[in-house]
Amino acid sequence: MSTHPTPPPAPRNRPAAPPPRGCRVTSDRAARTLATAARVLRQLSHDARTVALLLLIPVVLITLLRYVFDGSPRVFDTIGASLLGIFPLITMFLVTSIATLRERTSGTLERLLAMPLGKGDLIAGYALAFGAVAIVQSLLATALSVWALGLDVTGSPWLLLLVALLDALLGTALGLFVSAFAASEFQAVQFMPAVIFPQILLCGLFTARDRMAPVLEAISNALPMSYAVDGMNEVLRHTDITGDFVRDVLIVAGCALLVLALGAATLRRRTA
Repeated sequence: MSTHPTPPPAPRNRPAAPPPRGCRVTSDRAARTLATAARVLRQLSHDARTVALLLLIPVVLITLLRYVFDGSPRVFDTIGASLLGIFPLITMFLVTSIATLRERTSGTLERLLAMPLGKGDLIAGYALAFGAVAIVQSLLATALSVWALGLDVTGSPWLLLLVALLDALLGTALGLFVSAFAASEFQAVQFMPAVIFPQILLCGLFTARDRMAPVLEAISNALPMSYAVDGMNEVLRHTDITGDFVRDVLIVAGCALLVLALGAATLRRRTA
């Protein structure tokens, strides 16, 4: 009989432990959000008129403004930076509100929400897609204004780009939000005088906000476009990043996130 000990059995390969449930949920939500964004971008790429509206209209308006004040270049320097943030906000608001409403009236939104796709995932996907477009739009408008039209900026043009991008994202968030309250594309456009025009009048573009009637100044202090214009003016006048600029940027970004959250909470599957 052999005196050698019996070798122990070889260890079996155990299957890898599945990832924690929280990681799987986060991964699935990210995948759904990216899929929604990719679908929206594909649809936009097939609509030449919408792409032209998003990318070219702010550029055309900035150029038109420059030559309207051709004899007074200082006027363009004074208001050009402010409008560099306002124009992208307006165009993103229009396109986003109409595109989201079209998804709902055509039944696409109802079919999407019947799948394992939450409202937050859908809104985040829309925001991501239109945010990518907003980056291109803001790059074009800022580059044209600073390097082609001669906008005189004391601070960094990249800070102008940052504020313009945040304004475009704010317009996207507002468009997603108001689309929940419109029953047709015409009604979506009608929200523009109620949501955008008062902000344009009270943002300090035409007169300093502290020179307005006290009631209007108080209302202006509660509107996000006011801080967008203030942020642009900080870049226009100061070489370094100021505390007021940081405050303005954080307020605009915070308002965009808040409105996106409200848009997810009020999103409906279909029109009434």
